[in-house]
Amino acid sequence: MRNSDAKLRVLYSFPHKLGAARICTTAWHQVDGLSNAGADVLACPGVLQRPFATPVEVHPTLARGTLRIPYKILGRLRALALHDYIVSRRVEELVGRIDIIHTWPLGALRTLKAAARLGIPTVLERPNAHTRFAYAAVEQECAQLGLRMPVGHEHAYNSEILSVEQKEYDLASYILCPSDFVLGSFLDKGFSRERLIRHQYGYDEQLYYPGAAHRESELGLRMLFVGGCAPRKGLHYALRAWLGSKASERGKFRVVGTFIPGYAEVLGTMLSHQSVEVLGHRNDIPELMRQSDILILPSIEEGSALVTYEARGSGCVLLVSEAAGAICQHGVNALIHRVGDVEALSCHIALLDMDRDLLRRMRSASLQTSGEITWRAAGRRLAQAYRHVIETFSSRALGYTVASGED
Repeated sequence: MRNSDAKLRVLYSFPHKLGAARICTTAWHQVDGLSNAGADVLACPGVLQRPFATPVEVHPTLARGTLRIPYKILGRLRALALHDYIVSRRVEELVGRIDIIHTWPLGALRTLKAAARLGIPTVLERPNAHTRFAYAAVEQECAQLGLRMPVGHEHAYNSEILSVEQKEYDLASYILCPSDFVLGSFLDKGFSRERLIRHQYGYDEQLYYPGAAHRESELGLRMLFVGGCAPRKGLHYALRAWLGSKASERGKFRVVGTFIPGYAEVLGTMLSHQSVEVLGHRNDIPELMRQSDILILPSIEEGSALVTYEARGSGCVLLVSEAAGAICQHGVNALIHRVGDVEALSCHIALLDMDRDLLRRMRSASLQTSGEITWRAAGRRLAQAYRHVIETFSSRALGYTVASGED
């Protein structure tokens, strides 16, 4: 067993374009945060899209120099499987040089098998709730709206993906859960609490910060939605709640994101209300957040939405569902409602519209602790989670050795 004070040696396997958008941004910041926390990180992405300023050793699997293996030509799942195969071969050469392996869904099966055979602890990132739960929740919500998810969409039911991810769940030593909601979705599927490790995501305080002065809202409440405009994000609930409150009489509700086919048509009359402004895809989200009083996210299922971290850093008060995976406290720096509870959400909007002192107090309380949810803070917490995993894994291995009578 290594000394608990020794420098962590991490193999970080990410099968996508590290530093690109969405989960690729999440993974990049995790690696950067780990390096800032003092870990020795060997990153094996499919492709490195954004270089690191910190000392991270990077060995891509699907690129060499300027040459890249196109994901589209190979097919997404085949490309991820090729990445997994290459990393699993590298693991064989790294025994004794790494303490833990961090993997991501759909690109981990062979790596997890190799690590188990070699006695190396592994963690599997879960950027979303348990896949079976997520598929069922999205399917049910779409049915209520009379919609179907587009074929091939990442949140449309896919039995092949479900099968691969279930095998990965079974093989990983531990599963990393970025929110209590994600953790609960695995407990509900029969996973033991001991295998579920809570960590967190974060936000970049260089991009997301409050404005110099937050104006008094004489023109009405300014509410913002940012995300994929699809049923799982609950935009339909946000619109119903907004239009059911008097805040819509003088306030402004801005909607940022791209709609899946058919969803905008279902929401048609609500989206055309004079208080609602549909902005589509935008590149100025930090500034839009600084201009807003509230970020609303009534998700029906989620991992831990990065926009909730970013909005807090920008000075927005969160109005979120319990499924949004936001790090916040109800009644202290945010208001949280049960999934689908439009009446409660509408009351929350009305409350902050009428009581601006409460809005200011919540904003102040949120900003006072926003330093606890940066990517640097997330890196430190992830490093702590690794140490717990390594210690627990080593203790179990030692217990097995003693019980079996091996030297």
